[in-house]
Amino acid sequence: MSRPAALAAGPYVPPAAARELTAVSADGARLHVEVHGPEGAPAVVLAHGWTCSTAFWAAQLRDLAVDHRVIAYDQRGHGRSPANPACTTDALADDLEAVLAATLAPGEKAVLAGHSMGGMTIIAAADRPGLQEHAAAVLLCSTGASRLVAESTVVPIRAGRLRTALTRRVLGSRAPLGPVTPLAQRILKYATMGARTAPQAVEACARIVHACPRRVRHAWSQVLDALDLDHGVRRLRVPAAVVVGTADRLTPPVHARALAAALPQCVGLTELPGLGHMTPMEAPEAITAKIRELVTEYAGPRGADRANGDGGGKDNDNDDARIDDVRIDDARIGEGA
Repeated sequence: MSRPAALAAGPYVPPAAARELTAVSADGARLHVEVHGPEGAPAVVLAHGWTCSTAFWAAQLRDLAVDHRVIAYDQRGHGRSPANPACTTDALADDLEAVLAATLAPGEKAVLAGHSMGGMTIIAAADRPGLQEHAAAVLLCSTGASRLVAESTVVPIRAGRLRTALTRRVLGSRAPLGPVTPLAQRILKYATMGARTAPQAVEACARIVHACPRRVRHAWSQVLDALDLDHGVRRLRVPAAVVVGTADRLTPPVHARALAAALPQCVGLTELPGLGHMTPMEAPEAITAKIRELVTEYAGPRGADRANGDGGGKDNDNDDARIDDVRIDDARIGEGA
């Protein structure tokens, strides 16, 4: 288990949790879980991505916990959750169900937000009883369901066999990442963040990623390489919003557009100009606002009305007119970073 080296101060320093607990997954894997904010407030569950941890959500935890009960957990092998030999999408779905069962009352609804592998976790759990019981709506942030390596633009050459092979070697590398040096930060920024990302965000992200054990990083890279969750997207029958940065090299906008077209109840596709893959850290205000919007629409009193038949998002029959393609002004993105 690894934890990122502490930052001295700033918006990317994770706040202290109101309480911590351990959720036990179906195969016995133990998951570190944090609960922030007041009991009885609308619930939000945050699932981080590959090589990250609960610290990745620091800005969202600090903002949302003022008036939400925010649940964040470390994926197996990440952060303070011990490594486990089972690295599969089924294990990710099992883990999410375990966290929901450990933190939410029977029938209690929450908005689930997943970034990258966290979004894939939600998709993998689409037809699980736990998700169907507890998910009021979901946010799929900087994520995809298949062809991750083939579509990645981390290697800056024309798409094809050579780029796919080189990308597979880069993302699947077993090499240690080493200390967080200025060069390491430049490399990470190129691969995962937009050109205008604030230096403080880059450093915080590098500390989180470099804290992930290399064996865990490699094991999950193999899962992402072979990922095929297209069937799960079609089974995710709750209101779902999709967000992506236009400069995302790991999960380029082609993935977000495919998700929006296939989701049964897509309630919006947002493309954030100039942002890379780490959108919750690059534009924390924009991502937090989207989560708050989903809570208001689907997890509050209006959400209860929708659940009782007053509309719960739009059925998506691949009608492009039903996808809300929004681009947020560059100036707002700069403020968020």
